[in-house]
Amino acid sequence: MFAKSGREDMDYDLERGVGIMLGEKERDVHHSPENGSNTCEGLLTTYHEYCAHTSIHGVQYLGERERPLRERIFWLCSFLISIYACATLISSAYTKWTETPVIVSFAEKSTPVWNIPFPAVTVCSETKRVLKQKGKETTYADLYSQFSEEMRSSGIFKPPNVSALEMEEFRTLLHVCNTQIIEDDMPLIAGDDLDYYDVLERMLPQFDRYFFYCRWLSRFGECEKFFRKTLTEEGICYTFNGLRASDIYREDTYQYQHSGEPLEMENISSRHTPWTLETGYSHNSDVETFPARVLSAGARSGIFLALQSFKQEVDYACRGPVQGFKVLLHAPDDVPQVSKQFVRIPMGKEVLIAVKPNMITMSSGISEYHPQRRQCFLSHERSLRFFKVYTESNCQLECLANFTLTKCGCVKFSMPRNMEMPVCGEDKIHCYDRAERQLLVREFKRIRALDAAGDISRGVESACNCMPACTSLVYNTEISQANFDLEEMLLAEGDTDFMEEYPGSQMSRLSIYFKESQFITSKRSELYGITEFLANCGGIFGLFMGFSILSLVEMIYHFTLRFFTNLKRLAKMQER
Repeated sequence: MFAKSGREDMDYDLERGVGIMLGEKERDVHHSPENGSNTCEGLLTTYHEYCAHTSIHGVQYLGERERPLRERIFWLCSFLISIYACATLISSAYTKWTETPVIVSFAEKSTPVWNIPFPAVTVCSETKRVLKQKGKETTYADLYSQFSEEMRSSGIFKPPNVSALEMEEFRTLLHVCNTQIIEDDMPLIAGDDLDYYDVLERMLPQFDRYFFYCRWLSRFGECEKFFRKTLTEEGICYTFNGLRASDIYREDTYQYQHSGEPLEMENISSRHTPWTLETGYSHNSDVETFPARVLSAGARSGIFLALQSFKQEVDYACRGPVQGFKVLLHAPDDVPQVSKQFVRIPMGKEVLIAVKPNMITMSSGISEYHPQRRQCFLSHERSLRFFKVYTESNCQLECLANFTLTKCGCVKFSMPRNMEMPVCGEDKIHCYDRAERQLLVREFKRIRALDAAGDISRGVESACNCMPACTSLVYNTEISQANFDLEEMLLAEGDTDFMEEYPGSQMSRLSIYFKESQFITSKRSELYGITEFLANCGGIFGLFMGFSILSLVEMIYHFTLRFFTNLKRLAKMQER
């Protein structure tokens, strides 16, 4: 029985082998070199084998010889529609991956206020020049009126009753008083070139009279220990907790040369890595460090100032009807630009400023992206000409200085500059005062044109290229105030000595502190990385076609290794 079965199997194999040989001979007849090439035959054979074995949906129907033509056309159309849908969706996913790879979201946990520096506080008095004997000393209004009349009549301004020092002060006040009234045909006043910083310093009100007393971290002290002079577009102001000019500006700049000696609190620094906004404080740094920080919220953990001015020393023609002080809160590594944003501290008021920090950090993964893709700069990616520290504000200030130099041939005395750059005189006040708006209009038109052309990605680079820093810190404020009547308080206490010592005194009190002990930071993190992109592509291919990486390997295998195997087999059959 088993022998019979074995013979039947042998007969079947023999017949099958003969049939295969006959079939191969028939194909050799129909596809001989006279009728076709081995390559076409091998490619056709490989195609049918691939269609029969592939895992991609629908392709197997295209390779079946016995399937009706209309069915194969139906499956071909379905396959092409699936490919079109895949291409459209993957193109959308690729656009999302390239244009919006980074998202700004809330961090996973809150940040204590001792992890960031207390805000730098820049205070500017509206009194730029002290009138010691009002009525006898020539005021800014008198000088400007006399200047306007003489320039219109004779074209020369040489008043006999004005000393050389007063003339220098007048020329300097033209740059810090209401520059909006300066006409575009303002002439250059005869005289030597001025170092405006020296003249402004000479005109400064006495510091200890205007900054009456200070309290920092519940400790009273002399304000000179906490504040340093800072050159701004509105003259010389005083800054608390800001980095020195030598830490912000490069060595060849005018500001670096006038950085001054370090304050007592600036000598208290970390024993390890210095503070930067990207790295923060060292883990081993002391409680008292610089820039200074606080350990909790509330008025006891902030700075308290008593600011004073005097009625007889106010020159309303210079700064207008609103007198008092301007206060700007900014990051320690930012150069203060007081005219852009400030808090008014009017006289006879107590002002409380509750600070709410807004900090944006970044995850380590997005540092691998190009700055144009993540839309922010790391500190080492954007080098500035005048600044050691990159911030968006510093970059914009440098761009304005470069634009003003190109437009006017000089820069304003307060702008960052090296020692060779010319400083604008009185005849260029109108030019540099309008330069900022002209720069903004130019950038607006350029970026709008690029946006309309669909090329906004190059708009930032072709302009000032001042994208935000990847790690940034902004101090938002909540302000409340009440009347502070010094005279009534002194009368109630029977104190008459104070007003005799400080006649015409107008006093205000200012308190700055963190509103809460912890805050929620924002974080730049990867929204759509390479992993998410590949997963999205795989899901689209799987949904429409059942395609995977092995499907690609399968395709490569059939049309490379398998194709050459079929060609060799056909060549051997022809040799027989």
